Amino acid sequence: MPLMDHLRELRGRLTKALIGLALGAVVGYVFYQQVWDFLTAPYCSLPESSAFDSEGCSLIVTGPFDAFFVAMKVWIFVGALVSAPVWLYQLWAFVAPALHTREKKYAYIFVPLAALLFIGGAVLAYNITSLALTVLFGFLPEDADPMLTVDQYLDYMVIMMVMFGLGFVMPLLVALLNLAGILPHAALAKWRRAIIFGAFAISAVITPAEPISMLALAVPLVVLFELAELFAFLNDRRKRRDDPLADLDDDEISELDDTPSDLDEPDVEEKSSKRR
Repeated sequence: MPLMDHLRELRGRLTKALIGLALGAVVGYVFYQQVWDFLTAPYCSLPESSAFDSEGCSLIVTGPFDAFFVAMKVWIFVGALVSAPVWLYQLWAFVAPALHTREKKYAYIFVPLAALLFIGGAVLAYNITSLALTVLFGFLPEDADPMLTVDQYLDYMVIMMVMFGLGFVMPLLVALLNLAGILPHAALAKWRRAIIFGAFAISAVITPAEPISMLALAVPLVVLFELAELFAFLNDRRKRRDDPLADLDDDEISELDDTPSDLDEPDVEEKSSKRR
């Protein structure tokens, strides 16, 4: 296809994805209160949440537009989740014609696994929120009370869930690069210590300044990367077993087969044509 045709198709795919996102945001608008109660449940389970309201949670608003922007973020967040099959299909429909049959087979396997890993990371982030906030509130002086704004809390929850989800998907990308022949197991084994250190460093940057969230993200990341490395080791060994020349060094002289082979006799018609 010419470049302009690709751009037109991309525009059509993006338009359909945005329409799906808008319809999903309508669902978020309808169930806004239920979603908000779900997101604030970890905070509301803490005794510090009722510092100013003995009957419920204390999340404050500091600006006249904060409530609207928080609601809009929730609508978009729900819309992205609800319309995920729509925009994922549009992405797949745009990319699939450029893939080979083998690559499509890998995509059918890895896309569901990536979705499950992302959901697993988001669920883990949601479940450790109350414990992480307990550790953070533990640094407050005795005469101080936490005053979280609705905007700060929502940003914290969404960032944690998204970052945990993306972190859980990264080892799967490592396995995909190994299948594509871009990242061999030898490179992973060489950089194992750096990868483990990077997992802890990235977890410390993404998560708040407390050890619970950092360890909750770093330890599963290390385990998943080790599983990805094991997969790369088995996959590379399978390639070497199927390819007799895989273990040869690039500078090694290959053995030549000097056994003479029989020449095929030319056909009668070919002989006659040569005589003519």
